Amino acid sequence: MVIAVPKEIFPGENRVALVPDTASKLIKKGFQINVEKGAGINAGFTDDQYESSGAKLLDNVSELYSSADIVLKVQRPVEHPQEGKHELDLMKEGTLLITFMYSLHYPETAKLCADKGINVIAMEAIPRTTLAQKMDALSSQANVAGYKSVLMTANHLPKIFPLMMTAAGTIQPARVVIMGAGVAGLQALGTAKRLGAIVEVSDIRPSVKEEVQSLGGRFIEVDTDENMQDAGGYAKEASEEFLNKQKELIFKHVSDADIVITTALVPGRKAPVLVTEEMVKNMKPGSVVLDMAVEFGGNCEVSEKGKTIVKHGVTIIGEPNIPSLVPKNTSEVYSKNLLALLEHISKEGKVELNLDDEIVKGSLIVYNKEVVNERTAALLK
Repeated sequence: MVIAVPKEIFPGENRVALVPDTASKLIKKGFQINVEKGAGINAGFTDDQYESSGAKLLDNVSELYSSADIVLKVQRPVEHPQEGKHELDLMKEGTLLITFMYSLHYPETAKLCADKGINVIAMEAIPRTTLAQKMDALSSQANVAGYKSVLMTANHLPKIFPLMMTAAGTIQPARVVIMGAGVAGLQALGTAKRLGAIVEVSDIRPSVKEEVQSLGGRFIEVDTDENMQDAGGYAKEASEEFLNKQKELIFKHVSDADIVITTALVPGRKAPVLVTEEMVKNMKPGSVVLDMAVEFGGNCEVSEKGKTIVKHGVTIIGEPNIPSLVPKNTSEVYSKNLLALLEHISKEGKVELNLDDEIVKGSLIVYNKEVVNERTAALLK
């Protein structure tokens, strides 16, 4: 089977779905790999490296797509500016597209795939199970993003992170508040602690308290009888009562913070507002807020997607695609996620989708011209 790896055309996307090292491993497993010329340049991978791996380079996008049985991408398909067509129009019927689809947020794209006969496995829908751990692309990307988020805020903060004793006096450590103790939040916690900050973490799931404390963080706990975690380990949508309790508790911690990093997402829902404009007004001048959920509505009431602004003396970073700012490493780990998935669903270079398989069943969004993911199908109705 032929795997195509196109250059990402989504605005601001620097990653590539397959790196040369992974391409060579897939070739050994019986796949043919076709890569669009220049596909890996923004991530630090040259055309020569792909050729050395055994991949074939193509500069004709239509030929690349039409030759493919499987298309590996990072971003969901969009209109191709050079070709004057939608990327889906360039694919042949029956193609298997594996990418981040976010069909719960963009169900119309899933419907378009079904209309055109493109089968889709969504990497954000990979189940969080032990067997699927190597395929968990959400976690691999969030890990790097959590690290990078701390460096971004440090760059804007007009003070240093660690406690420092000098002849001129003692410099107090920076105070960091992280909202959300998922993969990104825990990595941000670890990074901020290594830089010497005092770090507090808030999460609606009491079960993460021990993880926070094990990394040296202080857990901001909201008393509740609600079960705030679904069967997959993701945060559930909180009740209005819980969110009000959380905001009251968080207000003082945010007011005292030098940096606030928000990471709270609920799959398929608008991100909850955790940092209100009133909280921002009460923060110290020169403080920094980074909203990692800005692409899906934002955790900060005044953040703006794709912009870094100053509001009430506070710098607010609304970067929607932090993994793309570290494209070499995020491409490498995403490529390994794809390799693990392809190893799971193929044999001797041929993919066979077992619809009873837990991983396939959980991540398959479109199959045989139907939107088979129940939640996505319900949104379309």
